[in-house]
Amino acid sequence: MIFQDPYASLNSRMTVAEIVGEGIDTYHLYKGSERQQRIYDLLQRVGLKPEHASRYPHEFSGGQRQRIGVARALAVEPELIICDEPISALDVSIQAQVVNMLEDLQDDMGLTYLFIAHDLSMVKHISDRIGVMYLGKLVEVCESRELYRRPLHPYTQALLSSIPIPDPIATRKSKRIILEGHVQSPINPPEGCRFASRCRFSKNICTQTTPELVEMEKDHFVACHLADEING
Repeated sequence: MIFQDPYASLNSRMTVAEIVGEGIDTYHLYKGSERQQRIYDLLQRVGLKPEHASRYPHEFSGGQRQRIGVARALAVEPELIICDEPISALDVSIQAQVVNMLEDLQDDMGLTYLFIAHDLSMVKHISDRIGVMYLGKLVEVCESRELYRRPLHPYTQALLSSIPIPDPIATRKSKRIILEGHVQSPINPPEGCRFASRCRFSKNICTQTTPELVEMEKDHFVACHLADEING
């Protein structure tokens, strides 16, 4: 896993070598000189140097600390890495560097990422397939380009309409969907659709029965009782 906060997720009392090597030791992957060389290789793979292995987290920038977190995740030779908002705490220029690094690692090592984020432009850039969640429940799942081309769930439609357009003329012509109503309690959600209290299409069935993910189009799943009616 790669965590959101690149500083809080690293033990300040451990050196980089100890942090990256912890997973190697736990799973008994390498020992002795092979272990040390593995740590050096991992650091170089994420854009750091072998001499960084003896330093502590506070001696690095935010982007470098996140690279250490990536090296730690790679140390156990995973097939799947969960990226929990891995770039939200970084400067915009550093975000691009980290994302490019993740894409290169994916190509080189055949990795699969579960990339959790709120930055819709970044989600579109990095994802092959997207799942949209509202109050902890999936409401729409499909291929990335298809989702941005044809969102079918009312929440997804409102979400995508909020993306800023870097063109004043296009911005004036675009229609932003403003959500009204109130957000339900995520701790104790009501029966039915969790989005019903804010949905402009809501009907009685929406507050009484929880919608299931249904394949509306090929590989395009939506959890909405009224999807056919709304998008027909």
